Amino acid sequence: MPALAADGYRVVAPDLRGFGASARPPARADYRVEILLADVLALLDRLDLARVHVLCHDWGASLGWLLAALHAARVTSLTALSVGHPQSFYGAGLGQRARSWYMLLFQFEELAERLLMADDWALLRDFTGHHAEGEHWIADLSRPGALTAALNWYRANAHPAQTFRRLEFPRVSVPTLGIWGSADPYLEEAQMAGSAAHVDAAWRYERLEGAGHWLPLDRPEDVNRLVLEWLAG
Repeated sequence: MPALAADGYRVVAPDLRGFGASARPPARADYRVEILLADVLALLDRLDLARVHVLCHDWGASLGWLLAALHAARVTSLTALSVGHPQSFYGAGLGQRARSWYMLLFQFEELAERLLMADDWALLRDFTGHHAEGEHWIADLSRPGALTAALNWYRANAHPAQTFRRLEFPRVSVPTLGIWGSADPYLEEAQMAGSAAHVDAAWRYERLEGAGHWLPLDRPEDVNRLVLEWLAG
């Protein structure tokens, strides 16, 4: 955010539904992707932003891809970190499905919460590689309803039944930059690099050698440089 603002951009970084200080409705259905998209569009309208550059990561990237595909008139460009186009993700093969094992675990209501929190959040600490930001994440997820709200993103949109039927996601018609780290333990390169086949506009792919999953935290200088170069172009 400071790098973009220093370059003259207005930066808006909302806490999406279920996270941070945003509302945490209890029902799984309240986290369906069409509702999440409506949240983003309402925010843009409230801030009187007709068109924006979208910079997004992980679940935010999945949402960003769909925003760019379904509401291209509102998106000047898309920068997706780590997660590729949904169609590319679901078609990335057995290797990606193996890396996505946790999505199945997260479907088990109450059980997943208990397992993640057990022994002072031992499973979450292992799952996130004992990241330096881990204590901050745990404090945030320890608030009433916060962990379930986060898991509801998976429960509402990544149920296993969805992966066994042919999914057709819309194509993207806005300029798109994809950035992926070669040491990402959760996502294979194919799901990002293969996104090129689903973009009907300028496409650029950048592979950050040795970078893990949390690119904005772990490689901020590289991400800032690539994003500023992309926006300038």
